[in-house]
Amino acid sequence: MKKCILLILSAMMAFGMAGCKSSESPKENAVVTPSESPSPEAAPANTEKSDNTQKESHYPVTITNYNYAKEEITQTFEKAPEKVLAVYQNSIETLLALGLEDRILACSGLDHAVKPEYEEAFSKVNYLTEFAPDRETVTMMQPDFILSWYSFFGEKRLGEVDYWHDNGINTYISLNSGAVPERTLENEYKDILDLGEIFDVTDKAEAIVNEIKDEVSKVVEHASKAETKRTVMIIEFLSDTRVYGDNSLGGDMVKQLGADLITVEGGTVGTEDIININPDVIFVVYMDRENEDMSTYSANLVLEDPALASINAVINKEVHTIQLGEMYCSGVRTIDGITKFAKGIYPELYE
Repeated sequence: MKKCILLILSAMMAFGMAGCKSSESPKENAVVTPSESPSPEAAPANTEKSDNTQKESHYPVTITNYNYAKEEITQTFEKAPEKVLAVYQNSIETLLALGLEDRILACSGLDHAVKPEYEEAFSKVNYLTEFAPDRETVTMMQPDFILSWYSFFGEKRLGEVDYWHDNGINTYISLNSGAVPERTLENEYKDILDLGEIFDVTDKAEAIVNEIKDEVSKVVEHASKAETKRTVMIIEFLSDTRVYGDNSLGGDMVKQLGADLITVEGGTVGTEDIININPDVIFVVYMDRENEDMSTYSANLVLEDPALASINAVINKEVHTIQLGEMYCSGVRTIDGITKFAKGIYPELYE
């Protein structure tokens, strides 16, 4: 009997020890049921990887532009340029508007002070005292992208487009600066959108273009209700009095805004011509080059000329001024040019 009891106690102790050992088994040996498996939807998304993939997928980008012979060319960008030389007003301001001041290696060629909203960004860039550097100076800078007007890509200035391409440096000529025969609003849109593609900031570029298009649409809707079209003359006092006609960006702006643009054969006029034409509205083009009095001075060349006292524009005080940079290869100032023309032609729309 005693022997029997000892056997039973031994069996009970063995069973208890086995149970304890089982409960302390390592977790990696545990079996996970399907209901306990982590859900794929619960796993945190790798947003950083997703963003990087999106950025990388933007390139390569192929852009159509022109060389100095005005031949259409294509360029492929494997990545966004990092050392940009920007020469002339629209080149500089468009980069600043797109938030690319950190990509500007150097810039030059301002006709007017940069727009107030870009002053802080402009203070951080290297502005050259030379209005347009020559090829040797640019070569020493070692840019990877040159953005400028057509006239600056001559041999005596920045150097020919083909030369830079042969040396692995991409270029971009603003279309309305002379690269193409027709100067239009659409060319300004393309310049801004192309730069958006080149630097992968398409959202910012599209926002700038859409703002301009929205303003044009607003003015066009108003103009469509007018009983008659107002006659508009755009002039600039040079050695002769130049008239901006059909083949000018300013002229295209006026026409797209629904007004009657005055054009003249030969592109210049004298005082007698202006009297005979008798425009309803005159816009005088000027460059201030930091001279704040240039706007008033330019308007008074018409308003205070006794010979022009009888024309409608003078009688009704419809003589306005517009900066060259707002209606000639204007870039982000295109919205300013559109607004100035619209306010002069349809003042009631802005009252």
